[in-house]
Amino acid sequence: MSHSSLSLLSPRPILVTGGAGFIGSNFIHSWLSAGGASVINLDKLTYAGNLGNLVSLSDATRYSFVSGDIGNSSLVGSILNHHKPVAVLNFAAESHVDRSIHGPEPFVMTNIVGTFRLLESVRAYWSDLEDDMRRDFRFLHVSTDEVYGSLLEDMNAFCESSQFQPNSPYAASKASSDHMVRAWQHTYGLPVITTNCSNNYGPRQFPEKLIPLIIHNALAGKPLPIYGDGLHVRDWLYVEDHCTAISTVLLNGKVGETYNIGGSVEMQNIEVVKTICRVLDETIPVGLRPFRGPETDSRLASYNELTTFVKDRPGHDRRYAIDSGKIQRELGWRAVETFETGIRKTVQWYLDNPEWVTDVQSGAYRNWINRQYG
Repeated sequence: MSHSSLSLLSPRPILVTGGAGFIGSNFIHSWLSAGGASVINLDKLTYAGNLGNLVSLSDATRYSFVSGDIGNSSLVGSILNHHKPVAVLNFAAESHVDRSIHGPEPFVMTNIVGTFRLLESVRAYWSDLEDDMRRDFRFLHVSTDEVYGSLLEDMNAFCESSQFQPNSPYAASKASSDHMVRAWQHTYGLPVITTNCSNNYGPRQFPEKLIPLIIHNALAGKPLPIYGDGLHVRDWLYVEDHCTAISTVLLNGKVGETYNIGGSVEMQNIEVVKTICRVLDETIPVGLRPFRGPETDSRLASYNELTTFVKDRPGHDRRYAIDSGKIQRELGWRAVETFETGIRKTVQWYLDNPEWVTDVQSGAYRNWINRQYG
């Protein structure tokens, strides 16, 4: 297993799939701001893909967008053969657990079938490259800690050798894709690397996920929905930290290896919501907002009064936690943001970008929220 000789300043571009989504778009911004090689973004623009995430790059000479599906083999093949990328980074995925429970088929089609077709397209392209280009090429697959299942309170955090025990259709589809990526390396020699990350948060996150949903609802004076007893634990990772980790793995990681990426911030969902409310109370006090209490005509003293417990979702994993020791020891990466600093940056971004919020709140989004949370 060799280390990458790929350079940030490669004269050849990288291909990012799913680059209009939350993590993918933040990665493109992070990569280009660090002076990285030019980027081709392939995204089929599902509900969570938003070109508004990349509007500041629309005329950049180092960035180009292609609308399409990773499962479209002829399209992917033509992109690869025309642009000759030095790496492919696969962010393309259906990623919302609740949606996978209501309708698992898109998760199977994108995360399993799509990844398979992408791997085959990349394998055909890589096989025909000249020796030095083949040696430098990398396929980086971005995955999740949910493939490992759920942890009890006294169990050690997930490491790279933890057993896969996916509990939702989403997690099962990502576990399947991880297994395929591994097999394509073992069987065909395709130079792959996989990353498994904990819960991301930060700018440009579609407001179905907990943190942006709480921010949006609080600012609108709507209930802040928390599943079950609110004691489910997640390890929170600021998205910019995740992006620098991915760049580090792409440039310095070993072929065939997996790297777990976490923020080393375990928090109960109820504590996450309380923290957001506290930051909002300090930043844009609820007393200055025209909100009424949910059951009274008196004004709210804190956004926290909007907290509402809702029925738990089926098979809700109790705890996730990531052990990032390997990427810290071997590649020298570690998260920079604490939850306090990261959540303040996140809240401020949403306050500074109300037009982004308005644009993503389409009818389809509102219908989904109504169905999920009543």
